[in-house]
Amino acid sequence: MQYADIAAAVLGGLLLAWIADLLTGRRGLGGTILVSGVGLACGWFLAVRVFAVSTMDSWVWTPWALAGSAVCLIAFFLFRNKR
Repeated sequence: MQYADIAAAVLGGLLLAWIADLLTGRRGLGGTILVSGVGLACGWFLAVRVFAVSTMDSWVWTPWALAGSAVCLIAFFLFRNKR
């Protein structure tokens, strides 16, 4: 299971996007998945490249990626246009 951490992060990001979409009234799952994916990438980048708290060989970066996804989803729903 060489890539289990990557699969877990992606599935966690999809789960966060789905939950956020359910909680906010189902305005579009595609947008929340996109925002969640960008947040995952940002969280990974912070953990692995900026703060160097982890490498891709460990599971430490996975919570960082999920936290980045959650922060981006919160920001998305706070600052989106509500016509």
